[in-house]
Amino acid sequence: MSKVIEILRKEEKRQKTVINLIPSENYVSKNVLRALGSVFTNKYAEGKSGFRYYSGNKFTDELEDYVKELGLKVFGASSKEYGINVQPYSGSIANLAAYLSVLKSGDKILAMSLEHGGHLTHGHKVSMTGQLFSFSHYGVNTKGFIDYKDILKIAKKFRPKLIVAGATAYPREINFKKFREIADEVGALLMADVSHIAGLIVGGVHLSPIPYADIVTSTTHKTLRGPRGAIIISKHQIQKSKFNLTESIDKTVFPGLQGGPQMHTIAAMGVAFEEALQPSFKKYANQVVKNAKKLAEELKRAGFKLISGGTDNHLILVDVTSLGLLGKEAADRLEANGIIVNKNSIPFDTRKPWDPSGIRLGTPAVTTQGMKEEDMVEIAKRIAETLISKS
Repeated sequence: MSKVIEILRKEEKRQKTVINLIPSENYVSKNVLRALGSVFTNKYAEGKSGFRYYSGNKFTDELEDYVKELGLKVFGASSKEYGINVQPYSGSIANLAAYLSVLKSGDKILAMSLEHGGHLTHGHKVSMTGQLFSFSHYGVNTKGFIDYKDILKIAKKFRPKLIVAGATAYPREINFKKFREIADEVGALLMADVSHIAGLIVGGVHLSPIPYADIVTSTTHKTLRGPRGAIIISKHQIQKSKFNLTESIDKTVFPGLQGGPQMHTIAAMGVAFEEALQPSFKKYANQVVKNAKKLAEELKRAGFKLISGGTDNHLILVDVTSLGLLGKEAADRLEANGIIVNKNSIPFDTRKPWDPSGIRLGTPAVTTQGMKEEDMVEIAKRIAETLISKS
């Protein structure tokens, strides 16, 4: 037997036998997996539909056009006003492409700090984004909530050309309307990074950044239950200018940052979009939030300290230092007992990201497996037994 196949089988067994609470992971359908391993793996397709550098792309063009149409549809964006690029290999590339499409090196961007729930590509110094552009950051208040009045104060002083609304570890709903008002007041563009909450937006349980944001970036896995790719949705034009934002993004993605698109990933993305348009997806998204709220409620009742006191979305951020633990130690103990979470920094954390004070939990994967609120009660009990009784 191939060693690779052996490892694949072991990983499949692992995924089926653990309780996966990592909020950025999920389980895709058999059809998504089938498309991901399809014959489009064999095809080079540099360029975009109708403008390829290789021959033999008749069906490639048909596929990409269809997936782009679906992508706009699932987010409720009109093709008359918005364009979409489905080629980015990852969310990090999508974010960098978005920045480079509208800014020059050294231009100012305001985004959420990594320590308070932002992403590396929101200008952290170890990311190329933090090295190419001048960033200032906003965070949360002492109660764990975004303070929009404080963001406005920072924006007025910093005068960014672009404001990023989005997070990777923020358990509350993001008000894109308020971000739009802030951006308008300081004359900035607004970009929404919805990688974590895309499925909740599509499912109608989180406010949509359409029509508030000029640019929307997102991965297609996580709550959206697709392959590990990314999309960029953008308004064709910014206000009344003649600058075509969609064309600029297309050129930045290719040939600016990438080579040939991974058409097998785009095919799988299309299947995920088709699934997201089904009534069952709204039920799934609604259950994700119900499960997260119930899990948060039960953890709080068991004595855990939750950042912001709870959740509005799919994830929960927990400070474990009150238990005499650190994030890595807590995550390791839980994994040893079949529960998978990830260590995570918490707001105002005095520890390094590699050895933080918290853990991050989420309910997308367990909801896909069919779990409901009563299962969250049992999961919270197991977490408490693992961490509190042994702390």
